[in-house]
Parts: sequence; structure tokens; C-alpha cells
Amino acid sequence: MGAGSFDKVLYEVADGVATVTLNDPDKRNMLSGAMLTEVVAAMEMARDSEEVRAVVLTGAGKVFCAGADLGGFASETSLIEKHFGSDLFLEFFRLMPRLGKPSLCALNGHVLAGGMGLALSCDLVIAKEGTTFGTPEINVGAFPYMIMAIIYRNVPRKKVNEMLLLGDRLTADEAVTYGLANKVVPADEFDAAVADWATRLASKSPLLMKLGHDAMYRQQDMAIDDGLEFLRSQLSLTFTTEDLREGVTAFFEKREPKWEGR
Repeated sequence: MGAGSFDKVLYEVADGVATVTLNDPDKRNMLSGAMLTEVVAAMEMARDSEEVRAVVLTGAGKVFCAGADLGGFASETSLIEKHFGSDLFLEFFRLMPRLGKPSLCALNGHVLAGGMGLALSCDLVIAKEGTTFGTPEINVGAFPYMIMAIIYRNVPRKKVNEMLLLGDRLTADEAVTYGLANKVVPADEFDAAVADWATRLASKSPLLMKLGHDAMYRQQDMAIDDGLEFLRSQLSLTFTTEDLREGVTAFFEKREPKWEGR
């Protein structure tokens, strides 16, 4: 069991799973600069820890995340300071595909605006029943610029257009239908469902998970011929690993594999 020391974020490690919790429930886990700084730092800790084999991102209270601090939008801060104030969003969005280990977002409650960018940056998403999803920025005279690239890579284009232009919310079931979440579970089953997937993710070969996870994101914007050639090279690299041999041997011997990480 391990834990990090943060103010706006809780960081705990148990059984190979790092749980990062947005921890400012009185402000609906608003993404202040302090919160984003700590989320990025916590994810970097998880990335760099050999003990951690999977990461869970969740929120304290009844809301996962209500988005960025709207007060900052109308503040008297200079334009250039506002511009570079969004650097932390970019850091997070660039970091998640490069964690080298799988991530699961446990949506404990409503997810709005910038919070949706955090959720969709995770590899898998489990939503608690009753959770709603929305990009309401247009309703306050803004637009979800920072998370647009993330949403369009997860959700059909016309549905994204509807979300961005009307600012309406989706139910959790609609979110699954349109690709914002993997599944919805009742509140009394939520913790068990998250623990089940997190435990299963952490049980895989960390080496093969890193190779495969890196490849998932590297290939997504490649031209098809480039992607196929890159993926073939990754398959050839996998053939050199002891973990592949162990995994296949364990399968035929009907036992659990013992990963060596080489």
C-alpha cells in the first residue's frame, strides 16, 4: 500500500492499481490550476512506479468533475496568461496515451466540460447509473475547444456536433451507445465493477501491456500502410519476449502465467 501527498488529489496504490481521486467535492471537483497540476503529477507518479500496473481515475463526492474554473474565463488576467494557463490540459491529454499502462475512469457522478476530456483520455470508462455527460460551454458563451480533439476521437461526428452546439446532457445509457463510456452499473455494484476491471488490467503482463498500449495510440493517426508496417514491427518485437512464451505455455498448461517483464 502506498500513497502520495497532495492537496486537491488523493493518490493511493494497492495490489498494483494506483487510484487517483479528484478531491475537491465542495467545488464539484472543479479543474483549477492547482487540481490539474496535481492530477498530472499523480499520473506521472503512476507512470514511473514499477509497482503500478494499472491506473483508476475517479472523483470524490457526487460529481466526477464539473469542468474548468469558469471564474477564470472572465477574470482580469492578461490574455497571454490565460493562453498558457491551458498548458496543463495539454500536458494531461498528451500524458495519458504515454502512460505505458492501462487507465480506467470510474465515473462516480456527473461529468461536464473539461472533466469529460479527463474521462475520455482514459482507456476505459465505467459510469455509475444516473451519471450525465455534457459539454455546456456554449450556454455560457464559451466552447469546449480544449477537449474537442478528444471527443471527436471517441464519439460519432454528428453526435459530437449536437453536444457541442446545443450544450445538452446525455444520460449514461446514451453515453455508452455513442462511445463515451464502456458500461453503466447500478450504484451498489459500482465499486465492485471498477475493482474487477482494475484487478484484471493489473494482472496482465506489464511488458506486453506497455508495448500494446503504446502501439494503440501510435497507430491511430497513421496512414494505413504506415500503421500496418509499424504494427508488424511491434509484433516482431513481441516475439522476442519471455512473457509471450510464458503466456502461451501457461495457456496450454491451464495455469496462471508468471510474468517476468522481459
